[in-house]
Amino acid sequence: MRREFKFEKRAILIGVAALDIADVALAAYGWKLAAAPRSEQDVVILMRNRDLLRADIKRAQDIRLKIPAIQKDCDQFEHSLFPESTGYSSVSAELGAIATKSGLQLENMALRQKEVKGRGLTELDMDTTVSGSYVGVVRFLNGLQRSANVYAVEGLAAKSEFEQQGGRGGVRVTLHIKTYFRAA
Repeated sequence: MRREFKFEKRAILIGVAALDIADVALAAYGWKLAAAPRSEQDVVILMRNRDLLRADIKRAQDIRLKIPAIQKDCDQFEHSLFPESTGYSSVSAELGAIATKSGLQLENMALRQKEVKGRGLTELDMDTTVSGSYVGVVRFLNGLQRSANVYAVEGLAAKSEFEQQGGRGGVRVTLHIKTYFRAA
């Protein structure tokens, strides 16, 4: 056991000596590079790089100062979301109200939820169909956009509907919408 310790001690000393030699060699090389004459173009490039780095540091410091306000805004936003316990009924009621106000019929609502890891949020994917006039669809989308709740329309597919009696046809739009709930 004593021999193993002596071997480890020698190995450590040899490693430290090798690092010291490498340090001296790098210092000499750095001194040689620092002493080498530089052209005016090299100096201009170095000064421009220095100024760019200073600007990056300034932007980073500004961002660091804004982080508490941004965090407060994010917390306030998350608190404004529907709680998960009442979110489904609130979203269904709100979408129904927006559709009714727009003169549309809301049909076939399919809901799927998934947890947003590390944020205390639940993401809700909704597939729904609305039918009515083109103007009503535009009003419905505008109502979603102006809602106090967050709705992200991820996709839509429109299909015209022709009425049999020769009247004006309507539009049937299938929407894929996302929204978020606060975890309970």
